[in-house]
Amino acid sequence: MRADPRWRQILPAPVRRLPADLAAVVAAVALTVVAVFTPGLDETPLRVIVGLPFVLFVPGYALIAALFPEAGSGPTDDRDPDGSVDGDADAEAEAADAADVAAGPADESGIDGIERVALSFGTSIAVVPLIGLVLNFTPFGIRLVPIVASVGGVTLVLTAVAARRRRALPEDERFRVPYRRWASDARAELFEPDTRTDAALNVLLAISVVIAVSSVGYAVAVPKQGESFSEFYLLTEGEDGELVADDYPTEFTQGEPQSLVVGVSNHEHRPVNYTVVAAIQRVEVSNNSTTVTDSSRLRQWRVELADNETWQLRHTVAPEMTGDRLRLTYFLYTGDPPETLRADTAYRELHLWVNVTAPT
Repeated sequence: MRADPRWRQILPAPVRRLPADLAAVVAAVALTVVAVFTPGLDETPLRVIVGLPFVLFVPGYALIAALFPEAGSGPTDDRDPDGSVDGDADAEAEAADAADVAAGPADESGIDGIERVALSFGTSIAVVPLIGLVLNFTPFGIRLVPIVASVGGVTLVLTAVAARRRRALPEDERFRVPYRRWASDARAELFEPDTRTDAALNVLLAISVVIAVSSVGYAVAVPKQGESFSEFYLLTEGEDGELVADDYPTEFTQGEPQSLVVGVSNHEHRPVNYTVVAAIQRVEVSNNSTTVTDSSRLRQWRVELADNETWQLRHTVAPEMTGDRLRLTYFLYTGDPPETLRADTAYRELHLWVNVTAPT
């Protein structure tokens, strides 16, 4: 048995003893955690490139490896009755095949490589939503950190079970990924085609793969810009101190302030200079039309927000205008507001119907 390379000596013994495919699963989990949570890397296409296999393939592969640790019977190859390879296969491919495929008949209860890959995709698509469903009923919720931690943790546990079950089998019955045989077959197929038709198909396949990889890379590196919008909202402070969109003040006394929280979130995919104006208005409603008969500005703020930035301000309003069914209105403008405040000229508008009485 060949000694481990020096770099493997620094790894823990359980990791050194892992089969190559299960070690690749552990590496995929570690790489995903690094790509998702490392500042700088979390905003690069690497996050998507490693995240897709992490969600769509890796958990399922670990589960299938735990369920089927034994080598399966794959499709039969073209051999003569005496066991020799049909055709002029080179000695290197024969040696690689012998090194990768376990001696003796394969366990009929196992599955072959194609079935293993197909089931890995299918079970991943089933397992990850189940993990999300469980998280939905926990205090953690369905968020990035709990999802990555849960999927990664389940994958590592399944990998440990798979490694333990595989080591419990006789060496000639364990599943192995025949890397050398695949590489030899691929090299022979690509560079030593039997006919010109095979050579042309190989070239077409290579071009198709390059185009497909380039398309996916472009889609990841240059994602389509989503809808642009701005959030504009009013909140109040609940009894527990949390901000809620409820229990807005409707009864005011002239000159006496009451507290509100106004907020703006920029999702315009660009920096925006906003102006927020609070005003109290006396209006008349007739025939489904609203007419402002009197208006008084209360507060005004200028806000500069970068993309995906949010601004909130706790403030007080103390109307001087008295009357019933007055409209406490907040206008949101991009840039400077006009002299006359109207809902149809504002970018966004919020209002509360309030009553303002004179102090007793």
